[in-house]
Amino acid sequence: MVRPYCEDATRYLVPAVRAILALKLVSDYGLTQVEAARRMRITQAAISYYINLKRGSRAIRLLEEDYDLMDEISRLARRIYEEDVEEEELRAIMCRICRRARERGVLERLVRERKRGS
Repeated sequence: MVRPYCEDATRYLVPAVRAILALKLVSDYGLTQVEAARRMRITQAAISYYINLKRGSRAIRLLEEDYDLMDEISRLARRIYEEDVEEEELRAIMCRICRRARERGVLERLVRERKRGS
């Protein structure tokens, strides 16, 4: 059976987006890991994994090559830093980022690279 796009996005794209967000919130905006975790609605342990690139590192490179997607992720990081973004809105924004990544071929490239073992 064919996997839905959301399954691929959850496996390959979401960890990379979260890693970029965590890095920006902690490194660029000076939040503690605990505060970044609270605002992203994930655990501090997950933030630590993302910051140390134990999750999402392969996909980060592909995302960084796409300036439009990186701009959207950067804008999300700024919003998370500046205000308490509701959980439903975070979900909607992540869905929009995943859709754009799919439309721009980034998700397909991530899946292809993983299948090749790159």
